[in-house]
Amino acid sequence: MWLKWHRPKFEVMNTLSSRDQQVIWHPYTQMKTAELPIAVTRGEGVYLFDDNGNKYIDAISSWWVNIHGHAHPFLAEKLYQQAKKLEHVMFAGFTHEPAVQLAERLLPMLPGEFSKIFYSDNGSTAVEVALKMAIQYWKNVKGARHKEQGTRKAQDTSKKEEPRRKIVALKNSYHGDTFGSMSVSERGIFTLPFKDYLFEVVFLDIPTKDNIESIKNKIDEIGEEACCFIYEPLVQGAGGMVMYESHLLDEIIQACKKHDIICIADEVMTGFYRTGRMFASEHMQQKPDIICLSKGITGGMLPLGATACTKRIFNAFLSDDKSKTFFHGHSYTANPLACAVANASLDLLEVGEFRFQLDQVIRLHNSFPTHLAVRTSRFALKNLRRCGTILAFEVETNEKDDYLNTIGKVISKKALEAGVLLRPLGNTIYFMPPYCITKQQLERVYIVTQEVLHEL
Repeated sequence: MWLKWHRPKFEVMNTLSSRDQQVIWHPYTQMKTAELPIAVTRGEGVYLFDDNGNKYIDAISSWWVNIHGHAHPFLAEKLYQQAKKLEHVMFAGFTHEPAVQLAERLLPMLPGEFSKIFYSDNGSTAVEVALKMAIQYWKNVKGARHKEQGTRKAQDTSKKEEPRRKIVALKNSYHGDTFGSMSVSERGIFTLPFKDYLFEVVFLDIPTKDNIESIKNKIDEIGEEACCFIYEPLVQGAGGMVMYESHLLDEIIQACKKHDIICIADEVMTGFYRTGRMFASEHMQQKPDIICLSKGITGGMLPLGATACTKRIFNAFLSDDKSKTFFHGHSYTANPLACAVANASLDLLEVGEFRFQLDQVIRLHNSFPTHLAVRTSRFALKNLRRCGTILAFEVETNEKDDYLNTIGKVISKKALEAGVLLRPLGNTIYFMPPYCITKQQLERVYIVTQEVLHEL
């Protein structure tokens, strides 16, 4: 017998937004001062529609996940078909077609020689998996690697070899909100309350032509004490869309490989053509040993994370010693619905229309400077930069250039009133639209942005 469901006794609520305020705690939101959230009732293409009939161009792909547009009929149909067959099964001791097919398709596409896919739930967990793989790799191999390579001398056999412990990352980075991913992220506003609980990391400067030699020297100093190096290739997303040159990252990776340091590419945001190529790592000659994927992997339909590793990494976990097992997993690992939609998203990336859409966004972004004056009514604009389908610049204010700069909320509110969804990173304005956006729609985003800036 079904139990009768009773609505909790809260104060009288007339709208979805007011009901939300009674029961929901939103991410990255100071709930004391937050305005009522906009109640979205449906999506279609680049548009989101609220309960008052307003529509908004989603110029940031709903936190960078939506690459084909909202409520895409092909993705929805594939999700529906899979839901009728199998919604979920535990992934320890079981498998299913969508997960196997997705791995079979992804591995040849990845930039490097990857052997295996490990599934998880989101970007943060994909990074956690990568870090744990790298750390345990060195614990599993210990002195065996030297013995296999025939390079270890029979010297002091009583001296115990310790596994590598140091982890290297870039300053200003963001890799997620779980503890491992926070540890390898910039020590700042996102991680401040937890700083005493995060493990120690060696942070390198963001590479420039002026500091690249000092960065490589620092890597040489760390040498074989380093376990791994994790980086966001070409674009640091939440850190303010900071962009740097591919040849400089190439030099850093090469310096790491000289010391056999495992290189982890966090492509959670940059994957699936955000930088103009399928993966940002394709812009470099040096390839990672581990790569982390999420966000656009399902076209924005469902959460899914994937961590790919080379055969060398995987083989270090193959042993008769059960303690060398990779003891990691999630209840929804390789969820069949998410994997099925991810396969459908890859289908859409392979049709001819997609290439036209991608090239059009890149071409329009490249022409954006002609739309924008370098000065608004009160503020100067600076550091206009582009990488593939990502465009960003700063509004220069009297406040610090960071996430807490208050002008971002002002710009976001004014843009919403004009029908465009922007979510500036402090005073950094950026565009990262779904690839299906039309020329007219993207130019509308540009025009609204320009109008908002001149009203400041």
